[in-house]
Amino acid sequence: MPRAANPKQSSLSARLLAWYDLHRRVLPWRAPAGTRAEPYRVWLSEIMLQQTTVQSVAGYYRKFLKRWPSVAALAAAKQDDVLAAWAGLGYYARARNLHAAAKVVADQMAGRFPGTAEGLRQLPGVGAYTSGAIAAIAYDEKQAAMDANAERVIARLYAVETPMPKAKTELHALCQALVPDRAGDFVQALMDLGSAICTPKRPACPNCPWTEDCRAHAGGIQERLPVKAPKIARPLKRGAAFVATDRQGAVLLVKRPDKGLLASMLQPPLGDWTANFPSFAIALRQAPFEADWQKRAGIVSHGFTHFELEIDVYAARVTKRPRVEGRWIQRDALADVALPTVMRKIVERGLNEGGPLFVAKPRRSKDTVTQASSVASSARKR
Repeated sequence: MPRAANPKQSSLSARLLAWYDLHRRVLPWRAPAGTRAEPYRVWLSEIMLQQTTVQSVAGYYRKFLKRWPSVAALAAAKQDDVLAAWAGLGYYARARNLHAAAKVVADQMAGRFPGTAEGLRQLPGVGAYTSGAIAAIAYDEKQAAMDANAERVIARLYAVETPMPKAKTELHALCQALVPDRAGDFVQALMDLGSAICTPKRPACPNCPWTEDCRAHAGGIQERLPVKAPKIARPLKRGAAFVATDRQGAVLLVKRPDKGLLASMLQPPLGDWTANFPSFAIALRQAPFEADWQKRAGIVSHGFTHFELEIDVYAARVTKRPRVEGRWIQRDALADVALPTVMRKIVERGLNEGGPLFVAKPRRSKDTVTQASSVASSARKR
């Protein structure tokens, strides 16, 4: 027989759900109260929300859903189109896994998502957190979904002082014991509580439905929890990039390898990334072809998960396109190709013409999107 819920735990869950019924956020992917969410929409939002804020995701989600309203439509799309729609959202392995998972569901599962967390974990890009969130929200399976908000709330509720990420297993077990029959609402309520009330700084404890039971609040240590592990300094890499334009202003872009960092995305030609910037002479030897390359003032800086990057930008205009690998993309089409944020920064610096560069042009059809790793432990910033 299933183990009976602890009365204290039942009270906590009931109070959180009552709070949620009054204060739930309206989000593009969230089903109205009393209705079951569509698995495709839940999955799409959960993949987008990995390591990304609600504010950043909302626009992308609406445009993705408009262009690909079903898993079958997404599966039939070209990967390059999906990557282009994702451009600017970051963590591009998510887009490749999104497309791969859509193909699995459409081709091998008759268009139906698995109905359990265990089954969902078989899909590309779906780890323990994401599978739990989808199973709870779409199917009301009793799963704890521990994003950054949930971990913070539970760490404070029980005054867990074990540093992260070591505390993850303990926090998951504590949260799992609280999950009631309304599992989907509970998961989303915890996200909303962490976003609106139990914030990292200056939490609004008087407005929290769990204040009287919160051990961190009782001890006055809520802003100290969860305890974070010391940050590890990220190495710095430097290099050169080459922004070439032709007489019509088209920009030369090349495709990155299909595996590794920013896989299958586009970029201007790049030199090697090392500890130091290349000298002017070395940079010219790294250029894709001989031209009157001019170094732009300043550098482009960008942070990746495991390292920092600084790039010198060289620009040249050619009267005749040289025979080199790559594609020449017209300026008004740059917003519609798979160009990640760091590469957009580089192109903007290379063109150096002022004003917004990536302004989406109008489209004739309605199924338009102008922007668009398996992250196993998907700590979302909601």
